[in-house]
Amino acid sequence: MEKNNTEYALEVKKLTKRFPHLTAVDKVSFNVKVGEIFGFLGPNGAGKTTTINMLCTLLEPTSGDAIINNFSIIKDPLGVRKSIGLVFQESGLTLDNHLTVRENLYLHAKLYGLSNNEFKKRLYNIAKLVEIENRLNSAVGVLSGGTKRRIEIARVLIHEPKILFLDEPTIGLDAQTRNKIWEYLFKVQKENNMTIFLTTQYINEAEICDHIAIIDHGEIVTMDTPEKLKNTIHKDTIEIQTKNNQKSIEEIKSIFSDLNVVIFGKNIVIKTERGDTMLPKVLEVITEEVLSINLNRPTLEDVFLQLTGREIRDKQE
Repeated sequence: MEKNNTEYALEVKKLTKRFPHLTAVDKVSFNVKVGEIFGFLGPNGAGKTTTINMLCTLLEPTSGDAIINNFSIIKDPLGVRKSIGLVFQESGLTLDNHLTVRENLYLHAKLYGLSNNEFKKRLYNIAKLVEIENRLNSAVGVLSGGTKRRIEIARVLIHEPKILFLDEPTIGLDAQTRNKIWEYLFKVQKENNMTIFLTTQYINEAEICDHIAIIDHGEIVTMDTPEKLKNTIHKDTIEIQTKNNQKSIEEIKSIFSDLNVVIFGKNIVIKTERGDTMLPKVLEVITEEVLSINLNRPTLEDVFLQLTGREIRDKQE
């Protein structure tokens, strides 16, 4: 066991993975604080899964190291495994469809060394949390994908991990189910000061992260809070449609000669640093009837696109 006595749940140090014809992860370094939600974003093929597999001791690094919950993935992989939980991207991957929900959870508890009494104490509370208490005696194979995902979350929580690794945990689920799953996760995270390491293709999930790292071509290209990352784009976008866009744009330019303003399609489009303060000023000089107004701030999708040239949902390798 390696003591570091820091505030970090993860310390990743020049982690590298080389294959015969590819460097999948190249000297990646970052820290994750205890109790935070850390987002790990990147296009397919960027190195996300390879990194997670190394952090979870499923894949041996070529070089570098990571200290997770004070355990080295090189020197003490068993210590790492005992203190983490992992929800794979593919739903149902870790469940036995021939066993009941209770039996699946019991098997996982025994693998992590829980006594029968410890299992009984935790079972109902966790089952109630993720709303599967009425399904405990059902065979997993007959349940829906959303229910299976809830069971998988219950499974990884049963041994009370310090860090929860979530590899696109809500992919393929409807919006209502996604929101419900995050309700469970938020509750457990806050109650236990749990650290969550998340990969996702949903912008609203990335937005809830305390910090985000974007990886591309095996390297970390940026890392910061969602708000600070969005601020790197600099420009808000104002879209206004009036009864006479040509007249309105001339009015705007007569007062704000340096403003970046054009007509695009049916709208007057304005790029500006502070859209919230500029919008009322622009509306004051327009004499034509305004038909529609939109103010759009930069999104994480914009940041991602600018840095990687691809959208978060890009499926191309």
